[in-house]
Amino acid sequence: MSVGNVTKIVVVFIVVIGLLVGFLPKRGNPTAAPVVEASEIPYSIQGTYSIGFTTLSIDSNSPLSLAVWYPAEQVNEYETKVSYPFEVKFTQPLGTLSVASFEGKAVLNAPPDFSMSPYPLVILSPGFGIRPTAYAWLAEHLASYGFVVLSPNHNEQLDPEHHLWRAVIARPKDILAVFSYVDESIQAGTALSKLYDPTTVAVIGHSFGGYTALAAAGARIDTRSFRAYCSDALENETDGAWLCGKLLHHVSDMANLAGLDSVPNDLWPAWTDHRVDAIVPMAGNAFFFGSEGLSEISVPVMAIGGTADTDSPFMWGTHPAYEYVSSTTRIEIALNDAEHMIFTCPCEKIPWYMKIFSGEFCFDQSWDRTYAHRLIKHFTTAFLLGELKDNAAAAAILTRDDISLQGLEFQIEK
Repeated sequence: MSVGNVTKIVVVFIVVIGLLVGFLPKRGNPTAAPVVEASEIPYSIQGTYSIGFTTLSIDSNSPLSLAVWYPAEQVNEYETKVSYPFEVKFTQPLGTLSVASFEGKAVLNAPPDFSMSPYPLVILSPGFGIRPTAYAWLAEHLASYGFVVLSPNHNEQLDPEHHLWRAVIARPKDILAVFSYVDESIQAGTALSKLYDPTTVAVIGHSFGGYTALAAAGARIDTRSFRAYCSDALENETDGAWLCGKLLHHVSDMANLAGLDSVPNDLWPAWTDHRVDAIVPMAGNAFFFGSEGLSEISVPVMAIGGTADTDSPFMWGTHPAYEYVSSTTRIEIALNDAEHMIFTCPCEKIPWYMKIFSGEFCFDQSWDRTYAHRLIKHFTTAFLLGELKDNAAAAAILTRDDISLQGLEFQIEK
């Protein structure tokens, strides 16, 4: 689903919500999940750590709230677990709406498990206009394997005309603000700071969060490539052209927001931190960078995307993030015929007022979301264990020559 489609939904939502509930046709049922044994994707199984969840705020130029998942002390199995909303930040008068919700495995404010700390740090950047809890299914899973996950709630609304171009500049700076917070918390000796290792870090993200992960690893916007791609996309009305239409005429505004005197002719400055050790862009927007901008990345990369994605099309999102980086280790995972929102949360409960629109957020025509999430958990966890924890068994999973899973194409260069 594209942000453009969501904008149209908002307009319709305001007009007809009280009239049409239950009367519009629903999308077709998604494809049933294939039968895949746990032994084929062992890292899709929850890890051995209990999971804690908390939130905090950090002071920066634009204050950020963070969602935090972490290894926790063993808790009573009857302890109340967190219920997560899938929240989208619409513009007024709607504001933030809960599209759906799902039950998690974490315990709110559970005592941290310091027994094996410090743990590697994973910074998770959500999709545009989406709050971090939509990705709790993956964050919890990583915490269960001994990672601390920090996810910033980027200050933006689902307003492509006014917020999208700002996000191009603001999001990488948000990641730098998270690094600053980590350093300051360690200097202050806060309790949570004893949990994470600030020198062992991965950045992962979905959609504009995938763009953010690429930028955090050193990718640089390339004005020449960006303008050439968008001019061609708009002229030929290809997938993603709507995104170019919202961004191309704001290039000068972007440069001004970035503090530049003028728009660079080619490569922009990098917004990165040398401590980023690996990235996982999921349906990441890579067209800003072009081949030269992406070649600035040298850390290990796992790029995942759906081939039916019309919001961040595979061939200018996921594939370039694999093809053009300079990384020695690079992996591309294609989810054949999967759409853009396959990476968001399980929609276990859908509010009555969202039922007529939930298909755009919650269902994929060709995929069972639970199966997709099992695959994403498995490969992301194995990749991060190998890169951040030097786990040889996990790394070996990714170099097997017999990876054959329904709907998935896998390639690696190492």
